[in-house]
Amino acid sequence: MAYTAMSGTGTTSGDDPLQTAVWRLRSRACWADAAALIPPDSAAGAIQRAALLVERCLYTEQGWQDAEDALRSAEALAHDDEERGAAACERGQLAYAATLHGVRDRVDEARAALGRAAALIPPDTAGRALLDFRRGLLAENISRSPQAARAAYRRAHTAAAAHSDSLLLSFTWRHLAGLALRDGEMAEARHGFAESLRIREELGYLVGTAPALASLADAETDPEASRLREEARRLFRLLGGVPTWLARQLTPPPTPSPTGV
Repeated sequence: MAYTAMSGTGTTSGDDPLQTAVWRLRSRACWADAAALIPPDSAAGAIQRAALLVERCLYTEQGWQDAEDALRSAEALAHDDEERGAAACERGQLAYAATLHGVRDRVDEARAALGRAAALIPPDTAGRALLDFRRGLLAENISRSPQAARAAYRRAHTAAAAHSDSLLLSFTWRHLAGLALRDGEMAEARHGFAESLRIREELGYLVGTAPALASLADAETDPEASRLREEARRLFRLLGGVPTWLARQLTPPPTPSPTGV
């Protein structure tokens, strides 16, 4: 399964102290606490709060109504095209998450919202990079179109690099590597997964480090693969079983029963 990025702020020493505090909580899977720090009375604040709560749904499979309520507030406060586009991008992501996790089939809503976002968000902006990434997720995991997903991820990757969005780059590296792994391109897959892990460790993105370790393990051989998976399990337990979907990837294979038993 593939999951999402939300464009990060607060990840560098020169950032606003509020955004730094939000990032520290977010990176440790404390999305509700992070959202509570953000004043909700502006469009930018409301959109960021909604994005945090949508991300919580993706990682925990909980908090759907809180995310929906925050998103409605963001949509009500959005006034210009870029704000409306950002809110639509979050609407599409929430619908994608609900579909992916089997909560409810909202794929038509996801496609419509991301299409609306594409019409509103100006080209060559950081918001466009995130939108392209999310359209790639929809193509890969819902439409089952790896070619379309790869094209969208590459657009997002180029734009994220241009805007110095390191967190989004960690996601585009990982998802491009996942497609390479599917195609049997092991060297390309290892490189992409290793870059994703490196960025997340440098940023201190703890909640995303276990998935990065597990992905790299899939492209390695033992004993390195086993070492990486054990480290991923340690972080997964440290964060209380978040992201929830990683449990299936990290479950060790059953031990064969002795012959004759």
